Amino acid sequence: MTRSRSYELSMTTQGPLYPPSEVMNSDGHFVVIGGINRALPGGEVKTEWGSALVAADSVLPPFGENAPYRIIRELPPELSAKDREMVLCTLPLPLPCSNYTAVMAPEQQPDPFTVVRPSYPFHQVPIPDLQPEDGPKVTEPVTLGQWIKASGNLTVALAEQDTAADFRGEFHGLIPNSLYTVMAIRRRDLDPDGPSHPSPFGVPNVFVADEEGNGSYHARLPHPFPAPDSAAAGNRIVNFVVLWMSYQMNYGGAVGHHGLGSDIHAQLRLPGPGFGEFVTHA
Repeated sequence: MTRSRSYELSMTTQGPLYPPSEVMNSDGHFVVIGGINRALPGGEVKTEWGSALVAADSVLPPFGENAPYRIIRELPPELSAKDREMVLCTLPLPLPCSNYTAVMAPEQQPDPFTVVRPSYPFHQVPIPDLQPEDGPKVTEPVTLGQWIKASGNLTVALAEQDTAADFRGEFHGLIPNSLYTVMAIRRRDLDPDGPSHPSPFGVPNVFVADEEGNGSYHARLPHPFPAPDSAAAGNRIVNFVVLWMSYQMNYGGAVGHHGLGSDIHAQLRLPGPGFGEFVTHA
């Protein structure tokens, strides 16, 4: 049995494939670094890791299915100076091009789909109850060139006689002096017949990037890897996601009030489901 392993996290702007990204630009296009849905001859859809600006009115399929994105233009591996200066923004509410029906914070925000909110540049998000004299730390535009500097590594090690696991992350190139949280994606969250809201990766699930954009996080979770063929298999953790919090808030047992680009923004994660080599027991 695998006892420990280290992983390199991928920089991204994407959580699930819908909405296509958790980041927009000031033109209202999704800024996608992650899985890109493209049409193949014969009507099939292929998802490949890439970078592109994607239209907010792309075809929206039912949850669990994919359709080709309407690509405004591809983003090259080496960004132009203009693209590096692109100002990043939140998604508006209701979320565009989203088919994820789970309520992210059922106790705190039981009716999230009724909320209407514009897209805000990251540095101008209206943080609740903020006064200018309170000293907000994110006051300059957050650009794509800044965002793509993020990198990180995650080490997973079984603990407590294989009834738990330690998760230790080290991160660099983050948005300085700002709040981050860590989210767990469990196997059940990917079920098209009943998506559950993603959960915090430990509580509290927060860290603050320092003035150079460095951060670290540790959590020990009980029984995170039930056997894939067991009754508890839906609880298996399959991804570790580092979220930038545009409202600079933590939400206790929820990862956000609305999620998916409105108040949380995935910046680092595994490129696909992982941790299949681990098994824990109760």
